[in-house]
Amino acid sequence: MEMRKIDEKEFMKVIRSEKLVVVDFYADWCMPCRYLSPVLEKISKEYKEVEFYKVNVDENQELAFEYGISSIPTVLFFKDGEIVGGFVGAMPESMIREEIEKALGI
Repeated sequence: MEMRKIDEKEFMKVIRSEKLVVVDFYADWCMPCRYLSPVLEKISKEYKEVEFYKVNVDENQELAFEYGISSIPTVLFFKDGEIVGGFVGAMPESMIREEIEKALGI
């Protein structure tokens, strides 16, 4: 499944999934976000059991505030509506895979 951009209305619905949900909080002007985006896009095609989404913090400021997003990119992992992991900053692909697999219990 490819990454899909969502807004506040969709957010609450998607994070309640029983699957692992990876949400990338980003901004178009953010250089580390631009680095991270294609890496997450690549990974999203390989982990079929994980759902990947993007939230633009400039367009969804209340959501960013609610989840304490003070640095971007911030990637949070959700399962059944609860945060089960994540990271801040543009990390190497291998480390992102490790974080996802840890959250999946692999």
